[in-house]
Amino acid sequence: MNHGFIKTAAVTPPVKVADCEYNAAQIIACSKQAAAQNIALLVTPELGITGYTCADLFLQRPLQQAALQGLQTICAQTKGLNLILLVGLPLHHSGKLYNCAAVVHKGSVLGFVPKTHLPNYAEFYELRQFTPAFNGVQTYASSNGIFNDIPFGTSLLFSCKGNQLFTFAVEICEDLWVPAPPSQHHALAGATVVANLSASNEIIGKEEYRQSLVSGQSARLCCAYLYANAGMGESTTDMVFAGHNIIAENGIILTETKPFAEGMAVVEIDLERLAHERTRQNSFPSAQAARYQTIEFELEVAPEPQLMRPVSPHPFIPVEANALQNHCEKTLALQAAGLQKRLQHVGAKRLILGLSGGLDSTLALLVCLRALQAAGRPTADILAVTMPAFGTTARTRTNAEKLAEATGATLQTIDISASVRSHFADINHPEDDYSVVYENAQARMRTIVLMDLANQQNGLVVGTGDLSELALGWATYGGDHISMYGVNAGVPKTLVRHLVAHEANTKPELTAILQDVLDTPVSPELLPAVNGEISQQTEDLVGPYELHDFTLYYVLRWGFSPAKILFLAQQAFNGKYNKATILQWLNVFYKRFFAQQFKRSCLPDGPKVGSVGLSPRGDLRMPSDASAALWLKELTNL
Repeated sequence: MNHGFIKTAAVTPPVKVADCEYNAAQIIACSKQAAAQNIALLVTPELGITGYTCADLFLQRPLQQAALQGLQTICAQTKGLNLILLVGLPLHHSGKLYNCAAVVHKGSVLGFVPKTHLPNYAEFYELRQFTPAFNGVQTYASSNGIFNDIPFGTSLLFSCKGNQLFTFAVEICEDLWVPAPPSQHHALAGATVVANLSASNEIIGKEEYRQSLVSGQSARLCCAYLYANAGMGESTTDMVFAGHNIIAENGIILTETKPFAEGMAVVEIDLERLAHERTRQNSFPSAQAARYQTIEFELEVAPEPQLMRPVSPHPFIPVEANALQNHCEKTLALQAAGLQKRLQHVGAKRLILGLSGGLDSTLALLVCLRALQAAGRPTADILAVTMPAFGTTARTRTNAEKLAEATGATLQTIDISASVRSHFADINHPEDDYSVVYENAQARMRTIVLMDLANQQNGLVVGTGDLSELALGWATYGGDHISMYGVNAGVPKTLVRHLVAHEANTKPELTAILQDVLDTPVSPELLPAVNGEISQQTEDLVGPYELHDFTLYYVLRWGFSPAKILFLAQQAFNGKYNKATILQWLNVFYKRFFAQQFKRSCLPDGPKVGSVGLSPRGDLRMPSDASAALWLKELTNL
């Protein structure tokens, strides 16, 4: 099933009111077009075979018979197509007329679903011609013998053999607009996809309301929602119709055709994503389909080499500029609010911060400034401590000093070189042995200095490590791994950069300094500098943070397999990283992620700011000694 993706579409075929032969031909043409694109599920508008605006003509026997004949033609002409087709028509059943959707598959009708809620207000008067749906499922047989023994009712689920994740149900237009739509029962019964055949006329403001209804329902039900709307051919008398087809998934509109614009809304929906969300949310109940009849169908879903839906290479970063600005502002506000509360609760007189001139400590300083401002306290209450040692460069040290001066923080410089050398002597470690001992001794010494200063000045040590570093275990245990409150613990490295850039754009007095920080290579600066330049660049050692953040998002937020993450990464980073490179760093991620859980099991508190977190008290309860073999084996097979 192509990693859980199926291609779907909602379309508005051209229509002539009451011309069933013409309308059937247009539906057939759209179906062939869809099948050629490997679309698995195609939804067309309400009463599309006759047209929605036939009014009292629906009561005419010739129109009812012509609709059945049109459906028969559609079945015959789509028999060889590998797709599910939903079409609308009036059906006479047990002495009453119903507004129905027909589910067509390879020349047969799998079921008829009648409309439950018939609008009879303002410009609508469907109760004049139609009867609301009944409870339960009955069997339909047409008077002319064309269709027999077909399930007829609202309690129908349609499920793909071999992949029950692809289970859909149907509701019609007004069914979505009522307080308790039938789709809520469909989803609770197990439908992951809901299709709506609609004829919603266009008036001012209705487009936005329609979008909110569709996206909101898909969010509440953790489902994909396909909405196919009647188009301009229905415009008659006092009403104007304009199309507007929408496909949403779990609260997000994936694609739509705008009103008065012709075309087919086509996009893949991710069934695995929906299934994971329902599993993850324990408030979403287990499927209760006792009163439903499930109808199975067979469908071959061809893998698509390239997805139509966008896959962002930076899932933590909004694409649109205004959205990114708002995202940065809210993130900084969350970080500052968490720190402000901790500061007030413990009654600390100062915020103690190790300021290196790198990205993470710069972000932490900016958060400290906001927290103190909100608390009505002076920025001098920040004690920014620079602790140069063997790898510190003039560039980062200068930036740290400039930042402290420009922000009004109190600056203290403590060269830890002598202390670390004394420690090397204590443990008999050669100073020219640049092993992990050489690096971690410096990191731990810095933490000792900060903690002791906090004790000395009744202060609170603010941690600087970010979400990406914690995922990879890129922190010295007992060193920068420890603080009294880790303000960056919920912020991935790719977002850190945007947060600092946001502050650079909004604080002119800091722009030049922050820009140079952004331009400085990411480094722990623990190995000796070469000709005064940074010799140790983090991404050369652990890999590109944008790849690791991409993997982190899909591992933790959606529980995807290595194979699916590889597939998505190839879409997102097409032209930047080849398959071998992505696999290389996927291996690094999984090995480090599993091996370093022991560090995350004892993390200090820190504010959760997004949907992905690593706190052992909140988002990730993972054994410290779990094996990565299962995931690494899959990567090997890839």
